[in-house]
Amino acid sequence: MIRERLSPNHTTRPDGMPIDMLVLHYTGMASARGALDRLCDPEAQVSSHYLVEEDGTIWRLVDENRRAHHAGISFWRGHTGLNDRSVGIEIVNPGHEHGYRDVPALQMAAVCDLSLEILSRHPIPSRNVVAHSDIAPNRKEDPGEKFDWEGLAANGVGLWPVGIPDLGTGGAVRDAAGLADVRRALGDIGYDVPPHGALDPALATVLRAFQRHWRPEAVTGQADSGTLARILAVARLCAA
Repeated sequence: MIRERLSPNHTTRPDGMPIDMLVLHYTGMASARGALDRLCDPEAQVSSHYLVEEDGTIWRLVDENRRAHHAGISFWRGHTGLNDRSVGIEIVNPGHEHGYRDVPALQMAAVCDLSLEILSRHPIPSRNVVAHSDIAPNRKEDPGEKFDWEGLAANGVGLWPVGIPDLGTGGAVRDAAGLADVRRALGDIGYDVPPHGALDPALATVLRAFQRHWRPEAVTGQADSGTLARILAVARLCAA
């Protein structure tokens, strides 16, 4: 069941703008009630289209045809200002700063069902089902490495590179030519990757965002062999 508590924090989408992205967040607050109140507070000026509680309760806050204020400064596949073109789901979880915890099965099931409903209404390709950390890696970590992206993709929401063996954390790419290939593949997936030669802090930040989504067992910021295999596999899926 979807409950409704309308937030005042929304605006008109630009004329002709497609709704072609789904962005998943965690609330990063101590309680569901506190998060719901903040998303509906006109002084906070933040919102999402939906909020999903840990028991699976779903709140509709903003009509999907309106622009909610959830993504902030953001980039994906050449586009910026992603509030214009996305639907945002906030997932109740205290987050990394307040005791980050596993996502309950009921909550994951509700997120999956809601996402499938959203995808049925809008032409959102699988490569555009993303984490807040994917589109703003220098600012955000959510929904984080404990979120079940693999299970979500198995049910038709987003992408997951099936059958890629875990090659471990050895064999990190460190030469300029190899890192250029890493940057290119991350850019093909959709990330904003500044062009440099070395493993600089900006690239390590993007690598951590990728790992939180597609290699949660090793969130290191290193271009190790296992991470590189996943990057190349996801890039192939995005190109398909």
